[in-house]
Amino acid sequence: MSRIGATFEALQAQGRRALIPYVTAGFPFADITPELMHGMVKAGADVIELGVPFSDPMADGPVIQQAGEKALALGIGMKQVLAMVGEFRKTDAKTPVVLMGYANPVERYDGIHGKGAFVRDAAAAGVDGVLIVDYPPEECEDFAAELRAKNIDLIFLLAPTSTDERMAQVARLASGYVYYVSLKGVTGAGHLDTDAVGQMLPRIRTHVSIPVGVGFGIRDARTAQAVGAAADAVVIGTKIIQLIEEQPRDKVVPVVGEFLAGIRQALDALPSATGKGAAGR
Repeated sequence: MSRIGATFEALQAQGRRALIPYVTAGFPFADITPELMHGMVKAGADVIELGVPFSDPMADGPVIQQAGEKALALGIGMKQVLAMVGEFRKTDAKTPVVLMGYANPVERYDGIHGKGAFVRDAAAAGVDGVLIVDYPPEECEDFAAELRAKNIDLIFLLAPTSTDERMAQVARLASGYVYYVSLKGVTGAGHLDTDAVGQMLPRIRTHVSIPVGVGFGIRDARTAQAVGAAADAVVIGTKIIQLIEEQPRDKVVPVVGEFLAGIRQALDALPSATGKGAAGR
């Protein structure tokens, strides 16, 4: 079982929801990410998603796009992101880390060696999951198998527009958890309709037996709690980036820690989901 699977299994046994914060690697300071990751864990994060900076982030809204541009200007690429994970792993062997990004940095990794070299080095660094926004399930069976051989989960996105056929395709390859994008459009866009989320998740669970996390549009403890009532995990990214984009270096970790602690408290105040399982809640 992967670290992600073990984490969700433990949380479900306790009747708790997973808190999954997202931050762009190398933002807002090139060397702050491992320290920030530790701060997130201390504040109650169960899984950490690290955004890999990319020059054409088609699924990201302006806030995360700008964070990626700043990280790229600071010299942050895939090799630097893997080094950050390796640094984090020196003192945290438990918390799962997921890389979220795009196909190009994976396929161009280490020149001609591409995906194979990426999988090798990601496993060596301690990566637990990979979410590639522009990899549809029908085009990455071999990649999924390579990752699985290294005990790395391949995570997929589902959206309000996903068909039953697409959900079935994702269910066949996905492991770890599925990330439901609760809004149409890019990250940080629109207004979160928690009732619509609650209606969509049972439909997803008719196809998907692994945990379902929900992201896009979760900005505070109230919306996190509303989503957590139906989901196995809440994912928060844009709001974290907004909180830290103008902070001095010594304030970044405390600001994120205070914010996530409030989210953690709100999620833990929900009624226990013990015994209901990922697919039955």
